Amino acid sequence: MRTFHSSAEVDAGFGPSAVTIGKFDGVHSGHRAVIARLVAEAEAAGLVSTVVTFDRNPLSVIAPERCPDSLVSLDQKLALLAETGVDATLVVHFDEAFAAIPAERFVTEYLVEALHVQRVYVGSDFRFGARNSGDVALLAQLGEHHGFSVHLIDNVVGSAGERVSSTRIRELLAAGDVAEAGRLLTREPAVRGLVVHGAKRGRELGFPTANLSPASEGLVPADGIYAGWLVDHGMRYPAAISIGNNPTFEGVPQKQVEAHVIGETIDLYDHEVEVVFVDRIRGMVAFQGVEALMAQMAEDVRVARALLGSPA
Repeated sequence: MRTFHSSAEVDAGFGPSAVTIGKFDGVHSGHRAVIARLVAEAEAAGLVSTVVTFDRNPLSVIAPERCPDSLVSLDQKLALLAETGVDATLVVHFDEAFAAIPAERFVTEYLVEALHVQRVYVGSDFRFGARNSGDVALLAQLGEHHGFSVHLIDNVVGSAGERVSSTRIRELLAAGDVAEAGRLLTREPAVRGLVVHGAKRGRELGFPTANLSPASEGLVPADGIYAGWLVDHGMRYPAAISIGNNPTFEGVPQKQVEAHVIGETIDLYDHEVEVVFVDRIRGMVAFQGVEALMAQMAEDVRVARALLGSPA
C-alpha cells in the first residue's frame, strides 16, 4: 500500500482512482466490508483503490469536548489498512485550516486534481466541507460536473443484527468485553507500547510483568485481568494481563497495563511490544494481604492458560 501524507505528495500521474473517505477508526468489520467492495470494483474497472482518511479525529479540532478516545493510533490504522489490500491511502492533516475548506474546493483539490477520481464510495449520511455543508446530493452534482460517479454504501450489521461502529466497540472495551469487541473488529483488540521499569512487585511475588509505558498506542480496555498474548518481534507469548492501579498496594498509577508472560522469563525492557486481549477473566479487586493476592494470581494464570489453549 502506498501512503501519502498530503495531497502534494501524490504523484502527478496517480490514478485514475476509486475512493472511499472516512475516519476508519479501528478498521473494524464494517470498514473492511466497505474497503473489500472498493478494492474488488476498482480492480474490475482498472482503477487504483484509494482510502482518504485523517491523521486525527476531526472532532478533536471541531468540537474537542465531544471527541472520543481513538481505538487505534495513526500508525496502527495505516498498518491495518495495509492488510485490506487497498492500493493507496491519502492521510489528510485535519486542522482548523482544513476544516474551513469549502466542500467544492475539497472535491476539486483532493479528489479530482490529486487523485483523479472516477468513483467515490460513501455512506448516505456522508458530510464534507466547512461546517459539514456538503452532502451526498452535492457530491453527486460535483461528480456530474467533474466526471466521477457516486456509489452509496449500506451500513454493515454484525451477526446479532447490530450496526457495526467504532462507538459500539468503544462501549464494549469500556465494559471489558474484549471478546465481543474482537468479533466486531475481526481481530483481537490490542495496545502497543514500550516496556518500562515498574515497581517490580510482580517479580517479588513470582509473577514478573512487562509494564507498558503510559504513552502506549490503542484504546486500553476496562480495569481487570485478561487472558491474551504479548507479541515481541513477531513472537507471540501467552500472557495474563492486568489493567488498573492494583488496589492491593498504595501509590500505583491509574490504568497501568502489565503483562505476565506465562511459562517464560524474557528480558523485555525497552522493547516495543503489542499486548493483545482475548478474554476477560475478572474485574480488579483489593485483596486482604499478599498471600491472598498470590493465590488469585496463580488462579488467573491457570484460567488464562485454559482460555488460550496453552499447555501447563
